[in-house]
Amino acid sequence: MTREASRVDAPTLPPRGSFRLVLDRQFGALFWGKLLSGVGIWVHSIVAAIVVYAATGSALWVGLVSVVQFLPQLFLTPLSGKWADRGNLAFQLVLGRVLCMAGSGAIATWCWVQGDPQGYAGASVILAGSLVTGLGFVVGGPAQQSIIPLLIRPGELGKAMGLNSLPMTLARVVGPTLGAAIAAEFEAALAFTVAAATQLAFVVMLVIASLPRGVEHDATDTDFSVRSALRHVGGDRTLLVLLLVVAAAGFASEPSMTLAPTFAEHLGGDQHLVGQLTGAFGLGAALGYLAYSGASRGRPQQWVTQGGLVLMTVGTAALAFASHPAVALVSFGVVGSGFMIALTGATTLIQERVPPLLRGRVMAFWFVGFIGSRPFAAALDGWLADTFSLTVALLATAGLLAVVLVFFRPKSLDFSDAAKQGFRN
Repeated sequence: MTREASRVDAPTLPPRGSFRLVLDRQFGALFWGKLLSGVGIWVHSIVAAIVVYAATGSALWVGLVSVVQFLPQLFLTPLSGKWADRGNLAFQLVLGRVLCMAGSGAIATWCWVQGDPQGYAGASVILAGSLVTGLGFVVGGPAQQSIIPLLIRPGELGKAMGLNSLPMTLARVVGPTLGAAIAAEFEAALAFTVAAATQLAFVVMLVIASLPRGVEHDATDTDFSVRSALRHVGGDRTLLVLLLVVAAAGFASEPSMTLAPTFAEHLGGDQHLVGQLTGAFGLGAALGYLAYSGASRGRPQQWVTQGGLVLMTVGTAALAFASHPAVALVSFGVVGSGFMIALTGATTLIQERVPPLLRGRVMAFWFVGFIGSRPFAAALDGWLADTFSLTVALLATAGLLAVVLVFFRPKSLDFSDAAKQGFRN
């Protein structure tokens, strides 16, 4: 019997609303810390994209920023998920953020000494620091997802998963705009310093919150292999398709970063427009959270998720033909709304059906899909934009989403109560 299962069996207090959840000492620390550090991550990412594009003039090299940040997820995240299932979740979270702080801090130090990067050599320094930040994602990512059910009461999962995604989307509004403004008005060094400082603040908040170590195991819990989690996922077609939806959402969100500098130049804009385009995606995602909260009341999560996928597909297709900044901003907003709805719905469904003892490893696959798909998206988007056009790159993304919609047909998948194992006694 796990500690989580015991907690679910015992008499509990009624579910809390969103406002009380974000004021909770532990869940609130995770929420506000993610928001603050998320702003830092986006400041890092958008400024890295801006300075690399200025140094090289290549959309492909801009794409490499995302590649080095997210490619490690494919190879190392399953091991991190295994660690989350048998180790100390709180320590893992802290270590991940320390690595993110080190990556941004190293770039900041270099820029303060050498100035803004010049040429491919300077761009390579940005890539190296971004790689360290990406390793921080690897270490802390599965733990960050796995710990959420340990911080909430029964009946709060839907709200908690929506709130868990909200900091990322709010940060996507503030971070790119703030980062682009700092890069335009001051120096890249200051932007990377701000990014590092936000990670430090999150570390302090995690330490003060005293988060739980993780799920306790009894003597019969002996199989912590990644292979056992793979067998579980492979034997559950619905879970496999849900992870595909998560991967598609991550893939389709990448153009808002990789293609933003090229798009702004195409529309005759400057660095401020780069931040506005990326920020429009985040604003749309924030509005998507409100839409998700309303739509999920009394409606099955699977149908809400499908609606989000449709919005992403339509918005991306419209973006491919946008020739005016206003149209591009609205289209990015529609994509962002669909992204938030689809990702939150799919993640909630995954958490509901995954047994607690497998949660770290399965959520590692979540990260592999969501984060690990982005380097491929970044490289492909950059190559298609450089070789052909922005339109071709965006239509390719819209086509991928359409294919995922073919697989994700709620009537053909199992979303019965019997399939929900994540909180089964």
